[in-house]
Amino acid sequence: MDIKQILPGSTLGVLGGGQLGRMFCVAARTMGYRTVVLDPDPLCGAGMIADVHIQAPYTDHAALEDMAQQCDVITLEFENIPSQSVRFIADKTTVYPAAESLEIAQNRDKEKQFALTAGLQPVPYFAIRQADDLQQAASEVGFPAILKSNTLGYDGKGQFVVYDLSELSEAYHQAGKVACVLEKKINIRCEVSAIVARNAKAELASFPVSENQHRNGILHLSIVPARVSEEISQQAVNYASMLAEAMSYVGILAVEFFVSEDNKLYFNEMAPRPHNSGHYTKDACVTSQFEQQVRMMCGLTPGDTRLMSPVVMVNMLGDLWPPDWAVIFARNNIKLHLYGKNEARPGRKMGHFNVLAEDVNSALTVAEEIFERLSR
Repeated sequence: MDIKQILPGSTLGVLGGGQLGRMFCVAARTMGYRTVVLDPDPLCGAGMIADVHIQAPYTDHAALEDMAQQCDVITLEFENIPSQSVRFIADKTTVYPAAESLEIAQNRDKEKQFALTAGLQPVPYFAIRQADDLQQAASEVGFPAILKSNTLGYDGKGQFVVYDLSELSEAYHQAGKVACVLEKKINIRCEVSAIVARNAKAELASFPVSENQHRNGILHLSIVPARVSEEISQQAVNYASMLAEAMSYVGILAVEFFVSEDNKLYFNEMAPRPHNSGHYTKDACVTSQFEQQVRMMCGLTPGDTRLMSPVVMVNMLGDLWPPDWAVIFARNNIKLHLYGKNEARPGRKMGHFNVLAEDVNSALTVAEEIFERLSR
C-alpha cells in the first residue's frame, strides 16, 4: 500500500488544547513540524505551544474550514470532540483517527459491543436504555454492580456503585435517566493498560503494559513494568492490537483492562488518543507516546518502544497546589512535567512526575514517599 509520508516542514493540527495536545505539540515541533490547535479556551496549554491557536468552538464550521486549509493532517486530543465536526473536517483534509473510531469510544455500550465482536471479553453487563430496563438489568447482572452513563464519562464521572434495585433506581435518576450500562462489580486484583500505535500501512507497535492505581476515580499512578505475569501483559497487548486492527485504526490507542482475582483479563474501556497512563513513555522509553502519535498520523515507521528504565508515573492534581518544589528537585531521578494551566482546582490534572530507578519497587517507594511529602 503506497501511503504518502508527511515530513518535517508540514503542518499538523490537533483538535483540543489540553495537556495531551500540549505534549503532542512539543513533540511535533521538536521533530520539525508546524502545529495548529483548535480549542475554545484562550488560555489552553497547547495554544501556548502551537504555532497557531484557532480559538473557536469545536462545532464552528468556519474555524474547522480554516484549520483544514492550514493542516496537512489533523489528530484528536480527546474523545469528546463532536464526531460531526470530525466528519466535516475529514471531507477537507486527512484526520486520524477516523470519526467511526471516535463514535465507538464515545459510547460505552457501542464500545463493549465492538470489543465483543473483536474477540475481547468485557465485564458482564446489561445495556439500560429506559427505566423499564432496570429490573431486567438487576436480574441479569446481579449486585453489587456499577452503573455507568454511556457518554461523557471519564475520571470516575457518571459512575455509581449500587447494591440493590432501589439504589440502582436512585443512581439512574441521578445520572439523568440517560442511556447507561450496568456492569457486574468483579473482584479486581489490579488494572492495567496497553497502548498500541498503528499507521495507515497497518504497521503496529506496542508500549510496555502499565499497572494503574486510581484515587477517587482519577488515575493516581502508573507502574511500569506492570507487576503481572508475562502472559497477562502479552494478552493485553494482543487484545489492544485486535481492537486497532478491527477498526483499521490510525493513531495511538489506549485500552484499559481489569485483572480479576482469578487472573482473567477483562476489557474496561478504550481511548482513541494518547493516555494518562502512557506519560511514563516521555522519559522511560526510546519513543514517547506523543512522538509516536506524530509518526502514526504522518505515515512514518513506528518508533522503538523499548523500556529503558523501570518507572512510576504520578499524577499531580490541583489538590497539591502549591507543591513544595524542593521536595521533587532534591532527587536526581525524578522528571517533572507541568501542563501550563493557570488555575489549580481540586481534581484538575496540573502535571505529573516520573520516577526512574534500577527496579520498579525502588521507583514505587520513592514515588509514594515524594507524593506523601507533597500532600502534607
